[in-house]
Amino acid sequence: MMIAYVRDGAGLRPATSQSGKTPIPAEAVWLDLSSPAAAERRAASDWVGAPVPSGEDIGAIETSERLYEAGGALVMTAVLPLIARDPNPMVSTLKIVATPERIVTIRQSETLSVDLAARRLAAGMVQAASGIDILFALLDAIADRAADVIEEASAEFDAISSAVFGQGIDSRKAASYKATIRRIGEIGLKVARMHESCASLERLFVYLTLHAKTLRLTGAQRSQCKALGRDIRSIREHANALDAKLNFLLDATVGLVNLEQNQIIKIFSVLAVVFLPPTLIASIYGMNFEGMPELSWTYGYPFSILIMIASVLVTFLYFRWKKLL
Repeated sequence: MMIAYVRDGAGLRPATSQSGKTPIPAEAVWLDLSSPAAAERRAASDWVGAPVPSGEDIGAIETSERLYEAGGALVMTAVLPLIARDPNPMVSTLKIVATPERIVTIRQSETLSVDLAARRLAAGMVQAASGIDILFALLDAIADRAADVIEEASAEFDAISSAVFGQGIDSRKAASYKATIRRIGEIGLKVARMHESCASLERLFVYLTLHAKTLRLTGAQRSQCKALGRDIRSIREHANALDAKLNFLLDATVGLVNLEQNQIIKIFSVLAVVFLPPTLIASIYGMNFEGMPELSWTYGYPFSILIMIASVLVTFLYFRWKKLL
């Protein structure tokens, strides 16, 4: 699908969402291609004056080849979180072909960052005088989305840590214990995906700064590019800190459960020692020898029961005195 955006007052409006059969409006400044067909890519290439890569190219190219210049345009690839709230968050690549006047974006799936930028531009919240303005609006939306994902992960971490250190984890409830470990793993996976995304964005901002002349960036736009790069670095630092806290939380969760299990094993061990003396006494009186005087004693059975109980009490009081129970 191809959506062409044209200026509408202070903002943008979509002019078409048809295939490459529909002519691209001459006044269009942004083409957004989602899983484009070959005809749509050819039309976009003719419109922007630079080759537009296919969706297969986006996923197959090496990391070192995701930023290059072709036909007077900068071709840049950013790795974005696709579904941040999904238990197994995927990533999506967004290809940007930018010239000073026009911009083309190519994606294989729905991305919230592109939708957010489109809404801001349509509402006139961001200036859309040229393709560069649209580019920075898109990059700003991507940085905001990355920050939102990390904030969501941090909020989830706080909730889990409160449950672990506040309510505690009951190892006897295996489902709750496994669910907690799984949630920690899901947050870790989300943060790992964001590391990949932030790394690609950092490289993109550095590349854009170094090739500012190609897009004829103004001094203010260069400063904005550097500011966005600093934002991504701060997000990555936040992700690094969150990674360390997740490792601590995982170790603490497993450690608390191990302590609880060790306490249970300790109780069984002490009980085994407590009942060891009466077991010995019962074993002795279970012997069948004719020379045992208690066999013919009237009070032999009550006597054996009494000394077994006494041995349990003595052993129990000893462990209580030593604070082992």
